[in-house]
Amino acid sequence: MIKKYVTLIRGGVLEELSYRASLLVGVVFNVVYLAIIYFLWKSIYASSQTEVVNGMTFNDTMIYLVLASALFGIMEMYMVWAMNRDMQNGKIVLDLIKPIAYDMYMFFSMSGATLVSFFTSFLPTFLVVYFVTGGAIHLGINLLYFLISIPLAMIISHNINFAVATICLYTHSTWGINTMKDVVITFLSGVSIPLVFFPETVRNILLMLPFQAIYHTPLNLLLNHNLAFADVFTLLGIQIFWGVATYTFSKIFWNISIKRITVNGG
Repeated sequence: MIKKYVTLIRGGVLEELSYRASLLVGVVFNVVYLAIIYFLWKSIYASSQTEVVNGMTFNDTMIYLVLASALFGIMEMYMVWAMNRDMQNGKIVLDLIKPIAYDMYMFFSMSGATLVSFFTSFLPTFLVVYFVTGGAIHLGINLLYFLISIPLAMIISHNINFAVATICLYTHSTWGINTMKDVVITFLSGVSIPLVFFPETVRNILLMLPFQAIYHTPLNLLLNHNLAFADVFTLLGIQIFWGVATYTFSKIFWNISIKRITVNGG
């Protein structure tokens, strides 16, 4: 049972490593993005005429956003594109008859790329931020909480992506749906703007949605080393809840929608 999952992960790792140019292009675009948000937030703090905005200094904000950007790189599984391509070329029919549930097959296949991205993107970024800031990130039990939180965030992200990809069975189109999904998640999860900068009412609503459990929660556990154990337990519990809830929804939606599948017009 475990062997087939390991094989899928290994296959995903090898496939991701075979596209070295895409890894380099991803790094370049990420550097450009970070340069943009640096000057943007530099201007925001300069205009605020105070060193602390909503409890965060400029350095705190940049550390959060840099790590959020790196985390987005490992959470974005490109599952919607892959599933839509498989629907168009008919490969999905072969995947459906394999002795493994299709959603699990996609999850572990994509996990290989996520694993590569963690070691080639997030970990180097984390180390650079740590040393450049002179150890501003606390190294302690918060790292363990973060490592526990990451797989839970991956599951939630996978379930949302799987549900969005299932919509393609109805629309036969990917670009618009996936783009809208990325915009919604990056805005509502704290990737582009830390949630503390939202008005309190809006922030409380966002904290009840599953998107914040993908990025805000892991980063909160990593950067806020003063969290009480009860708070850590609550945050992880919320992630588990959304993992179960999004899995249930995506599974039911898939089981209903699979009846509409067509391959090459058949």
